[in-house]
Amino acid sequence: MDWIAHPDAWLSRLVLQRGLAVVYVLAFWAAAREFRVLAGEHGLTPARAFLRRVPFRRAPSLFQLRYSDRLLTAVAWFGAALAAAVAAGLVDALPLWASPLPWLVLWLLYLSIVNVGQGWYGYGWESLLLEAGFLAMFLGNDDIAPPTVGLYLAVWLVFRVELGAGLIKWRCDSCWRKLTCLYYHHETQPMPGPLSWYFHHLPRPLHRVEVVASHVAQSLAPFALLAPQPVASWGAAVVIVTQLWLVASGNFSWLNWLTILLAVAAVDGALAARHLPLLPDPPRDQPDAPAWFTALVLAAAVLVAVLSYWPVRNMLSRAQQMNRSYNPFHLVGTYGAFGTVTRVRHEVVLEGTADREPGPESRWEAYEFHGKPGDPRRRPRQFAPFHLRLDWQMWFAGLAPQAPQPWMRQLALRLLRADGPTLRLLRVNPFPDAPPAQVRARVYRYRFTTWRERRATGAWWHRTLVGEHLPPRSLDPDHEHGHSRGLGREAEGAEG
Repeated sequence: MDWIAHPDAWLSRLVLQRGLAVVYVLAFWAAAREFRVLAGEHGLTPARAFLRRVPFRRAPSLFQLRYSDRLLTAVAWFGAALAAAVAAGLVDALPLWASPLPWLVLWLLYLSIVNVGQGWYGYGWESLLLEAGFLAMFLGNDDIAPPTVGLYLAVWLVFRVELGAGLIKWRCDSCWRKLTCLYYHHETQPMPGPLSWYFHHLPRPLHRVEVVASHVAQSLAPFALLAPQPVASWGAAVVIVTQLWLVASGNFSWLNWLTILLAVAAVDGALAARHLPLLPDPPRDQPDAPAWFTALVLAAAVLVAVLSYWPVRNMLSRAQQMNRSYNPFHLVGTYGAFGTVTRVRHEVVLEGTADREPGPESRWEAYEFHGKPGDPRRRPRQFAPFHLRLDWQMWFAGLAPQAPQPWMRQLALRLLRADGPTLRLLRVNPFPDAPPAQVRARVYRYRFTTWRERRATGAWWHRTLVGEHLPPRSLDPDHEHGHSRGLGREAEGAEG
């Protein structure tokens, strides 16, 4: 492989850049849909209050100059439109000198959103999207052959993603070493998908095989990505197949799809073109990059090499951390997933009643979310690569059921006020005509039904009441009910 250019990698660049632009479309679309409710002017955790506490150097963002919901919405929809244009081929239609500019604008706009999004945007795949989008600037366009160094920057990123995930598993939870983590994971993962019930009921020996395959893909295959061809292509194939397995078994936003796209950078394009049908014809006579663009790519490589010190040190440390950025620009961070696996699933269920003075006979109706488990008879849905941030945060709330977060209390208040934007993020509003008089949050233990229970009841989940997360509350303080009764009592029966 020529160290300056790799003409056979035209297909890898095409797939990586166009796919990355599609992920940006989803990310900006999600911001336009959710941000106002989550962190807007009157959001659950308002961005303006955050910006008053956090200076520009810690959270660089266009919104440090001024934040408004209208401006945020304009930025999100403009970013989505620009990303859609890039996915349709805008970068290849521009001259080489202008080709990095759309990627730079997308990175700056999404960085501005992430850096004021607080915990709603604290996921590793947000940083992964920003880092991948930044590196896309250095792959050029159809005017030149793909720069070899630019491709290796993408390979280095997927190497860190996979190896970081592999090492954290060996270090943090003994079930990964005992090959037993997938006895639980398909059931307790943040947002199960439509096939998760079936994955959970695979025979236990197959679960152990799954864990072994995970170790191979995340602890060994990353080194193959850095090897000469065809070894690098085989390493990429292992990563891609493993990620598709994860896509089928759960909902992890765009994490898996981004990892697949980055792994494509290691694929031998000529080999892929010979074996894959219906591919476009390769561009003709792509010259090497001009000296100025080569210098730009090499400068980016030096920057990445310097910033790699911190994630490499973290991966080598016994106290390895997952999903951390070492600078406010979300460049060259450290990644990892599911260092520990939850054994028991707790779900927080929000309920309302029309009774101003609730009693034992009061009828409580549940609010249903799009992705998180609620109605035991509803089959989990597929939402990835779209990210339902409120649903994900509800899963985190279930991890600490005795310690309600302030945003949960604010969410209950929005439901009492029948706040339209908030209700539009939910699947079912059981009070379409008038807001409830009281709202509460209860904690249930969820588990997948067995094959026999599924045939008998039609339910995908079995749930048991654990206790209270938020006591009943209303807009009238005189009707506020007591204090939380805690989570120490399991209900005698079960709700199915």
